[in-house]
Formats: sequence, structure tokens, C-alpha cells
Amino acid sequence: MILFSVRPFFTFLIVTLSLLLFLAFLLFPPSLFSQNQQPSLGEVDIWNVKRLVEWRPCNWWLQGHQTALPLEPNGYIRVDCYGGLNQMRRDFCDGVGIARLLNATLVLPKFEVATYWNETSGFADVYDVDYFIENMNGFVKVVKELPPEIASKEPVRVDCSKRKGQFDYVESILPSLLEHKYISITPAMSQRRDRYPLYAKAALCQACYKALRLTRSLEMKASKLLDAIPKPFLSLHLRFEPDMVAYSQCEYPGLSPASLKAIEVAHGQLMAERKPWTGEVAHIWRQRGKCPLTPNETALILQALSVSLTTNIYLAAGDGLMEIEGLTYTYSNIFTKSSLLSDEEFTSMHGNTKAALDYYVSINSDSYIATYFGNMDKMVAAMRAFKGLYKTLFLSRRGFAELTSQGLKGKDLMQALWKLHRDDFVMGRGSALSECFCEFKL
Repeated sequence: MILFSVRPFFTFLIVTLSLLLFLAFLLFPPSLFSQNQQPSLGEVDIWNVKRLVEWRPCNWWLQGHQTALPLEPNGYIRVDCYGGLNQMRRDFCDGVGIARLLNATLVLPKFEVATYWNETSGFADVYDVDYFIENMNGFVKVVKELPPEIASKEPVRVDCSKRKGQFDYVESILPSLLEHKYISITPAMSQRRDRYPLYAKAALCQACYKALRLTRSLEMKASKLLDAIPKPFLSLHLRFEPDMVAYSQCEYPGLSPASLKAIEVAHGQLMAERKPWTGEVAHIWRQRGKCPLTPNETALILQALSVSLTTNIYLAAGDGLMEIEGLTYTYSNIFTKSSLLSDEEFTSMHGNTKAALDYYVSINSDSYIATYFGNMDKMVAAMRAFKGLYKTLFLSRRGFAELTSQGLKGKDLMQALWKLHRDDFVMGRGSALSECFCEFKL
């Protein structure tokens, strides 16, 4: 009879099983076992989800300008810009591409002086003119001053306003440029960029993402603001100002009397004809994603995305933000321009310079979330992609409206919101402008 000890045998068996489990963990990470399962709320935040798609600057642009500038230009073009800073930036970038397309010399743009926005600052008050001209060398010719024979007269205004079909600048604008030699335009949203040669597209991209830099004094103030925000931090672009809500034509039950009064005033100042929709039309309008998210709805979605309640949040928002308590009740670490800058610094700034600070902070933040898909959001997302910062997300107004209209509440609503935004983040939806950025599968 052969006798042997049981204890060593079990010890050997346990060690062997442990090694096998360790090897299985290395070869097959937990994510592979659970990839079809919905993670529990609070365990996985949105930024830890692996992306499948990223937007990066296209190689044809980064390789440099494609074609040498012609020796003789066809004339001079000035871009007249209206609206908020980021809308004016968008229009100016488009204007740079148009100038190159039409072989025109670009004159420094004219920024609208808007009483409503408390705005008097021009292009040179926000952007470094010399830096812009230097970085556009070879892409398009830019001048500070016109030759004497042209400087004494105003440019001929050429209408590029919206119309049926898509607007073609070669067919519609070039004849006026050749005739008058000095024209001003405001680019149309419906322009035919698909007809742009690469050298015109490259000029647009170079202007928007490499050549536009804040003035030294404004960049110093923006850098000071950035340094004052506790790190890491999320920049949140929240749009729930009176004019924004009034323009949306959406109804919001339960708003405070102060908010309702502010919206009523905005209706009277800007858009008396844009009255809120009612009944079934209001429901359809909201289902189409036309209604801005309230601060309370924003806080709910952030929680669904497992954004920690202790997150430092910089509020990139305009003056007069309504119902902010809906956000600050849940997220208390909120920072704003007015809370971080001295009273003197803050009150001396106008709309454009305030917007420039929000833009600078947002393109340098650890993460960026927008509750809307406006001009600033598109510019910030594209610049963050240019800098290789991909923690960028747009909250879905349409998705939120659809899910809540289905009667989802509590945990079911939170999980549905998480899945909706996870899919957007994974696929990089809405991350950048298509003209300058190309899709890369990871």
C-alpha cells in the first residue's frame, strides 16, 4: 500500500488553479467578459469608454499649402462678421477660404458693433493681427492697409444671403470682384465647399486652427483664469439664457417668476414674432431636439454619465444664465469667470472678450461637455481634436426628449441616457468640422 499526504496535493491543486486564473485574467480582460452588459451607474464614467473613431487634422492640410499664390490678385475682399464671437470667427474662416478660391487679397475683417451684446471690440482687439498675417503666408495674402486708390472708398457690398439651393462663389461673386476690385461679403451657410480645390480648403483650415491667436494681453488674462481653476476640471457650456430660450420657441413648465419675466423681456427685445409653440406642435418641436436643456436636466444627464458629484466644473456660459440652482444643487464645485476674476477685470470686458476667455479655457480643459451644438461648441470640439484632446461630448437634447416622453424614469432613464451618450462618444459623433478633419478608425 502506498501512502501519501493529502495536504500537499491540495496545496498543489490550489496553486495550479490560481495560476490558471491569473493567466486567464491577462489574456481575457474583464471588459471582454462584460462587453455586452450594461455597467452599473457610478462604476464607469463616460471618459473611460474605449473610442472606436477619432477625428484628426487631414494630412493634405498638415502637409502644407498645395499651390503657389498667383502673382496678380483679382481684387480685395473684406469679410463683414455679425453675431457672437464664435459665429464671427466661423464666418471669417469661411471668408479666408473664399478669398483664396477667388484669388483675392484679404483685408482685415469688420466685426459688428452690437449694442445688445454690449460689444465694441473689433478683430484686432481679440486676435493677434501680426501673428495671423505671418501664419497665413503662402495660403492667402492678407493686408492691414489698402492701396491709396482703393482706401478712400467703401467696398461694394455683395449679397451672399441664404437662398434656395447651394450658393456658388465662383459663379455668383467672382464677376463682382473683377468689376469693382474691392468688395465685402458675409459668407452664406449654404456655400458649395465641395467645389473648393484643396488649396482653398487648406487656407480655411489654416486660418481657423493655426493662425488665429488671442492678443497677448487677452491670452495672459485667459491663462490667469485657467490657472485659477482647480484641476482636473470639466468645462461645461450650458445654454439657458433668456434670449436662447425665447428664440427656441419652447415652453418650460415650473420656471421661476424671475426666469419667466426675463424670457418675456427677451421676446420683446429680439423676436416678438417667435412665440412659444403650444399643444401637439410643442411636443413635436421638443422631440426634434429644438429645446435647450435646463440646468436641472443637465445635472441629471451628468449623473447618468457617472460624472462625479465632486467634479470641478468651469461654467462656460453667457450672462444671465437662468435656473442655475438646478445644477449647483447637485454639483457644488462650480467656477465662473466672475467668481475667479477681480471685479475690475470682469466689468471691463465686453461680450467678445468674455467669449474668448470661455473658448480658451474650454480648449485647454481636461474634458468638455456642451448642452447645445452651437458655433462655440463646434469650434471648441474641432480645436480640441486638433490638440489631441478627445474627452469631448455633446449632450443629446433630442435623445433626452425621446426617452422622457417614453415615460422612462429613475434607473431605467439613467441607463438609457448612459447608453445613448456612450454610443455617441465611442463613434466620435459631432467631434469636428468635416472640411479640415478626417475620420480615423482606432
